Amino acid sequence: MTEFVDFAHRLADAARHETLPRFRTALAVDNKEDDAFDPVTDADREAERAIRALIESEQPEHGILGEEFGLHLPGAYHRWVLDPIDGTRSFICGAPTWTTLIALEAQEQPALGIIDQPYIGERWCGTPQGTTFTHAGSVRVARTSGCTRLAEARISTTDPRSLAYFSKAEGAAFDRLAAVCKLARFSMDAYAYALLAVGQLDLVVESGLAHYDYAALAPVVMGAGGVISNWSGERFDASAGGHLLAAATPELHAAARAVLAGA
Repeated sequence: MTEFVDFAHRLADAARHETLPRFRTALAVDNKEDDAFDPVTDADREAERAIRALIESEQPEHGILGEEFGLHLPGAYHRWVLDPIDGTRSFICGAPTWTTLIALEAQEQPALGIIDQPYIGERWCGTPQGTTFTHAGSVRVARTSGCTRLAEARISTTDPRSLAYFSKAEGAAFDRLAAVCKLARFSMDAYAYALLAVGQLDLVVESGLAHYDYAALAPVVMGAGGVISNWSGERFDASAGGHLLAAATPELHAAARAVLAGA
């Protein structure tokens, strides 16, 4: 795992080399959807190309699943799952809450996750041995807040509107949960899970996520002492689907699940 951690940091560095020079510039934005807005830029594409080139050169037996360029070596024991810019909407608006997500799976089970915010210079790396937080040359152990009560919880989701990422029913479920929490903040994408890992948020709830959106999150959250699952509490792995519930503690996770379920 030490070898893979070092390599994952190099992958994140390679992505930074492509994303940072393009951030807050007059960058062309393409739309990947016909009936919705799903933006992509050269920063997304070039960052993924840089990561994939390193993997194919130095770990040629490893598979890759990336948002922009799809699947390479299906069935490989090890697979890297890449979202070169999670939060492209934030990226094109100049908001520094986008991140690069890099995950390593072993037989589709989460083994390693990187959440990297290049502009602020923050990086989280999660493994079964724990999660580290790096900023300004300092590395420390990341731990969740320990919050156990909904009334004290700080909750986040990317877009709370129904018919955005949530269906109407899912949006209503999130509204019920947010109403009993202390405060809510929005539009942070994967950066919210990173803040949960260092005790600045306590709950994150999402729907409509793709595999590359969430693969890196579980090792970071769990390594920091948090709990992550789908809304039903089922085991988190490559088949978890797009419903995520992350919490600082098992007690908070159970309480949030009950509210989401309408109990």
